[in-house]
Amino acid sequence: MGDYLILKLHGPMQAWGEHTFEGLRPSANFPTRSGLLGLLGACLGIGRTERGRLQALADNVGMAVRVDERRIPRKDGTDRRLRMVKMTDYHTVKGAREDYVGLKSHETIQTWREYLYDAEFTVALWNRSGAAPTLDELERAVKQPFFTPYLGRRSCPLARPLFHARISEINEVEVLKKVAPQGGTIYSEEKISDKMKRVRDVPLINQPRQFAGRNLYMLGGDHVSE
Repeated sequence: MGDYLILKLHGPMQAWGEHTFEGLRPSANFPTRSGLLGLLGACLGIGRTERGRLQALADNVGMAVRVDERRIPRKDGTDRRLRMVKMTDYHTVKGAREDYVGLKSHETIQTWREYLYDAEFTVALWNRSGAAPTLDELERAVKQPFFTPYLGRRSCPLARPLFHARISEINEVEVLKKVAPQGGTIYSEEKISDKMKRVRDVPLINQPRQFAGRNLYMLGGDHVSE
């Protein structure tokens, strides 16, 4: 049996940025590892320059994300599935890098930023090694965050508290079966199926804005490619 901390990510908008610069800011279809570590780091009060604490957080926390299936009841007793919508917003930004080449541009540039609407996620976290930060510390932090957490971008506030439950089970799949709503694709760092995808969202703490890859195993639901 393992111990799992369950978080709920609910809000009118979410944005889980992929590796890019300011010209185009795409969002993944579900929370990235870098985004979730940033959210946990904010709750723990870890500053951007505290690389030792950031690395410890990255090393000691495993995670699985379920894209929750939401359904709205109809008058005839049936229900309708509410699908997530991805939309692009237009901005102009001054003093930003437009691409991978060169230093900051001090000219005003056009940017396009993607957001997820009507999206809800359930996240299961576990300790990889028992080292700090422990699940107890993470639970206290998400209940009483040091910095204000947000859903990928500052413009994406939470609609409910992050903490949902603490559950002991044999694995993350069995844990998520106990958390409503039922249904939805699970993306886990542990091998829960033979269906796998490669993503590049592991932050390299000593190289800002650089990311390594990882394998994610998918189970259930309707996986939608990026």
